[in-house]
Amino acid sequence: MKLYLLSLLLLVWLFALFASGCNRDSYGADDKSKIHVGIVFDIGGKDDRSFNAAAWAGAKCAETGKWPDGTSCGKPELGIVLRDIEPGNPTSIEPAMRAFAERGYDLIIGVGFAQTPIIELVAKDYPNIRFAIVDGVSNLPNVASLVFKEHEGSYLVGILAARTTKTGTIGFLGGMDIGLIHRFKEGYEEGARAVNPNIRVIPNYVGVTDAAWNNPGKGKEIALAQISKGADVIFTAAGNSGLGAFDAVEQQGMQNGRATHFVIGVDSNQNMVKPGFVLTSMVKRVDNAVYEIIKD
Repeated sequence: MKLYLLSLLLLVWLFALFASGCNRDSYGADDKSKIHVGIVFDIGGKDDRSFNAAAWAGAKCAETGKWPDGTSCGKPELGIVLRDIEPGNPTSIEPAMRAFAERGYDLIIGVGFAQTPIIELVAKDYPNIRFAIVDGVSNLPNVASLVFKEHEGSYLVGILAARTTKTGTIGFLGGMDIGLIHRFKEGYEEGARAVNPNIRVIPNYVGVTDAAWNNPGKGKEIALAQISKGADVIFTAAGNSGLGAFDAVEQQGMQNGRATHFVIGVDSNQNMVKPGFVLTSMVKRVDNAVYEIIKD
């Protein structure tokens, strides 16, 4: 009886999670002629205006032929049924994926490297369902790995930062202190030093757990500390935490109609976050990768 009750409670929990986290009603039998795609976001959520937002843009392009703002994405809609879940915390990611798998979704996409071990665990239990992990690597036959050469784009914005700085000091704000974000930093540093071998680069990370991606207050605190040390250009690779750097740079104001400090965005075009204070954005086109894996 206890085992039965536990199983029943688990099923109720999974159903409640799916119903509350998904932004649309569950599909009926008449929808099964279409390809069903489920996407599980990282903790920052699809409105982070950065990494998750880029993945969502690619999925919406596949669904409707339009970006989330309703403008054309320049690619044909693929006639899919799309559902998404924004987990409130890391422990909700696996149940979210299993909810999609239990309903027989054709493709389940996990957004963020931290989901790699979770998606592999679920994929082993559902060998006939296709999975994809953004920014992660898996050797399972039913899991596609969507990875990028972040260091190359970071090298280019490093060149731009070095040509823009007036102080000879630039900053780097990383989210989680991991190898993936180190590639952003190293490319940025190399690009900057290709212009000025003596340039000073101040690197900092928000933290060492998943919470590092969703702490804009901490991001602002770090950016202000870098500014106090002379940094007048800051490159962020920190998800939602990076938005704090935008606030910090805006706080420095303008002189003669020009910003005194600049931020470099990441993953999405972040110019509209703080117009006039954004030097550029390093966009690795997560949207294209998500669109193409759905198309395949």
